[in-house]
Amino acid sequence: MRGVEGWMYPREYDEAITVFSPEGRLYQVEYAMEVVKRGSTIVGVASPEGAVLAAEEKPENRLHLTNPSQKLFQLDEHIGVAVAGMRGDARVLVNYGRILCQYHRLLYDEPIDLEALVRMLGDLVHAYTQMAWVRPFGVGLLIAGVDHGGARLLSLDPSGSYKGYRATALGRGERTAVELLEKRYRDGLTLDDAIKLTLEALKASSESLSPADVSLVIIPRETASLRWLSPEELQGYMA
Repeated sequence: MRGVEGWMYPREYDEAITVFSPEGRLYQVEYAMEVVKRGSTIVGVASPEGAVLAAEEKPENRLHLTNPSQKLFQLDEHIGVAVAGMRGDARVLVNYGRILCQYHRLLYDEPIDLEALVRMLGDLVHAYTQMAWVRPFGVGLLIAGVDHGGARLLSLDPSGSYKGYRATALGRGERTAVELLEKRYRDGLTLDDAIKLTLEALKASSESLSPADVSLVIIPRETASLRWLSPEELQGYMA
C-alpha cells in the first residue's frame, strides 16, 4: 500500500526486513537490538592476565530440573560466550560457533583466532538481516578468550557488526554496568581485580544479587583454558 504521494506507509517498512525506511532504518533489526536490551545483564572484562565473563542467572522457577536461564557457554577450550536476549537464538549461534572452532582445529591443527570466529558468526547474523523470509537473531553476544593477541573481549550485535572492548556489558543493566566499568577500569588489571570489577558491575546493575544468581568464567592467559568459578569462590569474591 502506498500513500497519496507514492510513499509507503510506515507499517510497510516495519514489516519488511529488507526495505530501508526513508530515514535509512531497518526497523526489524532495531527491534532485535531492543530484545537484547531487555535481556539479563552480562558483563565482560579483559585484562593482561586473562578475560572474565559473568552473567546474572536468577532461577525462573524453582521446580525446573535444569537451569533454563543459562547465559554462559564454552565454545572452545580458550573461548567463552555470554548471551543476552532470546535463548533459542543464542543456542543456534553457540552451536554454530562450536562447529567453527572444531572445524578450525581439525583443518589447521591449532585453536581458532578469536576475531576470526566472531567475524564468521557475524557473517551468519548479518545474512539474517538480508533475507525477506527470516528475521534477525534477537540476541547479543559477549565473546571472550585468549589467542596470540592475548586476552580479548568482543561484542556481536543483531546487525552482524562486532567491536572489541576492554570491558563492557549487555542487557537491561547495561547502562549502569558500563558507567561503573568506565570509572573503575584501569590498565594493568590483574585477573583477580578483573573478577572483582566484573562482579561489582553486575551487582550495580541488579536490585539484589547473591552468589547463587551469578555464573562466572575466567580464561587465564597463562593456561588459555576456560574455567568456571565454583559457588564457594564466588562467595569469597562477593563477600
